[in-house]
Amino acid sequence: MDYGRLSQNCCACQLHKLQPRPGAIAKMNQHIVTSYSNELAQLDVKVAEMGGLAEQLLGRAFEALERRDPARAEAAVAQDALIDQIERDLQEEAVLLVARRQPVANDLRHVLTVLKIAGDLERIGDLAKNIAKRALAIAGEHYPKPIVTGLKHMTEHALGQLKDVLDAFSTRDADKAVQVWRDDERIDAMYNSIFRELLTYMMEDPRNIGLCTHLLFGAKNIERIGDHTTNIAENIYYLIHGAVLSEPRPKGDDTSSLQFTHDTGPLQS
Repeated sequence: MDYGRLSQNCCACQLHKLQPRPGAIAKMNQHIVTSYSNELAQLDVKVAEMGGLAEQLLGRAFEALERRDPARAEAAVAQDALIDQIERDLQEEAVLLVARRQPVANDLRHVLTVLKIAGDLERIGDLAKNIAKRALAIAGEHYPKPIVTGLKHMTEHALGQLKDVLDAFSTRDADKAVQVWRDDERIDAMYNSIFRELLTYMMEDPRNIGLCTHLLFGAKNIERIGDHTTNIAENIYYLIHGAVLSEPRPKGDDTSSLQFTHDTGPLQS
């Protein structure tokens, strides 16, 4: 008996058994692709979670200011920590995904854009928390009703913008993102009006300076939230088209160019 040939045949047989079948290879590749897609989708889930909490925090912070409610303000301040934690989790997941999958082209753009959007949402949370802190500081004060009404309109518009931009991200709607980008001028116009009105209150009666300063910083926080929402809109456009918006960013905040006189108040330079 030719034991050498028999041994070779047995080895060949074993190697043949170890070779994966074509169907098994396709199934394994499909599993890898699905797993990769799920990891990318999980980043979007984290962004949606951050966005929802940021919306909730901004609404709660303004309600605390409007109602002079310290308990609601404290709850809003505490909620910001959860947004920060989700951002840290998202960053960790993104780093691991890049290390494992080494994404390129559209997938790499997806990961980088998600990180940028998460950064803007974290800042929105911080700004909303600052409004809640202002609410705590002036909870015992009487607010001028026109100013509170103006702040409420600003907050409602900022919340609407934030909701729309998050919808644009989830649906990959570039046109909706651009519309949010354009509408930021409305928040700037509201801020300009409130800025002038608060300065007038302070100039009419110095006793109003402390209260009006807190309200002025609150209004600026809302205006900055609008700017961060605009950043998100620009990043969504880049994610979808792979190019930046070519138009100059709309900007209606002209408070930096105001001049003041004791007799006539704020003047446009």
